[in-house]
Amino acid sequence: MTAAAKRYGGSLFELAAEEQLDDRILGELDCAAACISAEPAYARLLSMPSIPRAQRRALLDEAFGPQMHPYTVSFLKILCEEGLIRQLTDCAKEYRTRYNQAHGILEVRAAAAIPLDADTRRRLRDKLAAVTGRQIDLTVTVEPELLGGIRLDMDGTRLDGTLRCRLDSIREGLARLTL
Repeated sequence: MTAAAKRYGGSLFELAAEEQLDDRILGELDCAAACISAEPAYARLLSMPSIPRAQRRALLDEAFGPQMHPYTVSFLKILCEEGLIRQLTDCAKEYRTRYNQAHGILEVRAAAAIPLDADTRRRLRDKLAAVTGRQIDLTVTVEPELLGGIRLDMDGTRLDGTLRCRLDSIREGLARLTL
């Protein structure tokens, strides 16, 4: 993530939090980032210096103005004018990081070999909340190559309790043995 994305995303969060709009703008920012990422031609169009700034701002007004708060639309226009619209996803990530810190939320990514049912997800979320003392935002992916168990990525730490990890550890231990 660039310093500009951190600065812009963090500044937007500070403004939104001060105005008690942080929840709303979080959703709008995620939506705008997803929309622009899904349409690379639109992102290129917004980045073209040959198109006058007024036209690019008008495109953003047309696409997002009616549905989004003026702060969000103004933020998109600033990124466009500064040639940073392609960093919107990173700005949104920084915003979410600051939002999570302010609200005591810990993002956890779990990977399992098979899909986890709703009850297992709830128990995992509850256990992590009890251990960390924070609200858990849990995202679960299915990775069959893990063979069994679960791997958690949270706050820069990986906890790997998968069968794949255990087998790799045994393999490495056996490779170090000399006969």
